[in-house]
Amino acid sequence: MTTYDADAIVIGAGLAGLAATAELAAAGRRTILLDQEPEQSFGGQAFWSFGGLFLVDSPEQRRLRIRDSHALAWQDWLGTAAFDRPEDHWPRRWAEAYVDFAAGEKRAWLRRLGVRLFPVVGWAERGGYDATGHGNSVPRFHIAWGTGPGLLEPFERQVRQAAARGLADLRFRHRVTALSRTAGAVDTVSGEVLAPSTAARGVASSREKAGEFALRAPVVIVASGGIGGNHGLVRAHWPRRLGEPPERMLSGVPAHVDGAMLGVTEAAGGRLVNRDRMWHYTEGIENWNPVWARHGIRILPGPSPLWFDATGKRLPVPLFPGFDTLGTLEHIMHTGHDHTWFVLDRRIIGKEFTLSGSDQNPDLTGRSVRGVLGRARAGVPGPVQAFLDRGADFVVERDLSALVRGMNALTGKELIDADGLRREIAARDREMANPFTKDLQIAALRGARGYLGDRVTRIAAPHRLLDPAAGPLIAVRLSILTRKTLGGLETDLSARVLTPGGEPLPGVYAAGEAAGFGGGGMHGYRSLEGTFLGGCLFSGRAAGRAAARDLA
Repeated sequence: MTTYDADAIVIGAGLAGLAATAELAAAGRRTILLDQEPEQSFGGQAFWSFGGLFLVDSPEQRRLRIRDSHALAWQDWLGTAAFDRPEDHWPRRWAEAYVDFAAGEKRAWLRRLGVRLFPVVGWAERGGYDATGHGNSVPRFHIAWGTGPGLLEPFERQVRQAAARGLADLRFRHRVTALSRTAGAVDTVSGEVLAPSTAARGVASSREKAGEFALRAPVVIVASGGIGGNHGLVRAHWPRRLGEPPERMLSGVPAHVDGAMLGVTEAAGGRLVNRDRMWHYTEGIENWNPVWARHGIRILPGPSPLWFDATGKRLPVPLFPGFDTLGTLEHIMHTGHDHTWFVLDRRIIGKEFTLSGSDQNPDLTGRSVRGVLGRARAGVPGPVQAFLDRGADFVVERDLSALVRGMNALTGKELIDADGLRREIAARDREMANPFTKDLQIAALRGARGYLGDRVTRIAAPHRLLDPAAGPLIAVRLSILTRKTLGGLETDLSARVLTPGGEPLPGVYAAGEAAGFGGGGMHGYRSLEGTFLGGCLFSGRAAGRAAARDLA
């Protein structure tokens, strides 16, 4: 008889791994949960997130008079994903199942677990093309009250309770380097036990080896994340449709998000698909108080800032702030430069700048109603003001000529001509004189203010940028920020990892970013935003339930 250490082994203690472990424990299955990082990093990347969740036809939407539907969401998903490969068979089926989930039980399921939502729904990835193209037709970005840590809480609680009952064995500092088989099925997980580390959450921990391990279980779930912290892999799989990879990138995730388990699972017989599909942000700024190497923060901008390339040319329609992330990335990578600029003023930055991440939103993360109301009344939110005061990418001046001198000094190159930039801004300002305009960015921001959530909390009243009363002027240098892997291990709807021949790899399941959030790439080429955390939960839940069922 085969002797096993547990019923299942889950690799990765991020949100997907926690969701899978919680489901296995609920079914009475004994699980070993492995993670290479110390316990301080329990919960993985989700801890740092803004807590955005994609929901369809929610009560929050209806209260704000947003008319959403499953049909509209699926139309948006298909227009955004643009599935066009034979490898998109399972990703498309996962996408369909996920939209069903987002329009169905997702909110009620999370609410039963204690997750609550901020009442104002955000409008991310607005698209700007036709009805069947990329983007969200309506606001769908729901923020978990408590941001990422608030969303993690119930899953961490379930796993720790399972550990107290003897159903979950949490083993940190265990780095998996191999999966191997017995009688055809993968049932052995081996690797290195790393030396204990006191490194704080997100800070690079040592790779000093303290021993080795080999554990056995009839089920292995890979929930190890993507490649965003490994710039070598990002460049190796960079999509050629986006041009050459940037020479300089910031990291939106810690260095331990290195993609190593993808290679380990592939070596064991799993199939990786859509490796060239990835999601990187174009509005990255250097964190003035970094936690990990090359630590970048993403600006979540409103639609008012003017966006210029490195030479001072305005980005083309519809590449406005918050409209099309990868369309903007593609354009930038064909300009010959890695950076771009927002030009705005104090009135706009105070109303429209939100910084992504739980650490940059202490009011929402701390569930402080007073803090949220204070943000609405403040001229510039505290975290944003800290970047204005200390951030390496910010130039603040009263005069446009001085602003341009500061921009050129920041890059060390005379790329921007002050007279040319003035002509662009003055032309835009002339369009503000009456309610009619041929400038589609102005039309878009006026249209967006027709949505109550944007008008009250998100978008400054349209005004001239060169109006001294709205100043000072602000320029923000933006860099490419690595983030998510949209491709990954190919899985069927039971989250079973498939082989190159299309058969399930016996004993192996995958969830979260390691599986492209399901199927090996359920987002296709682009994301509608708010779909990453939910994708981890959905695929982790599916993997845990399927594995528990298959163990019966």
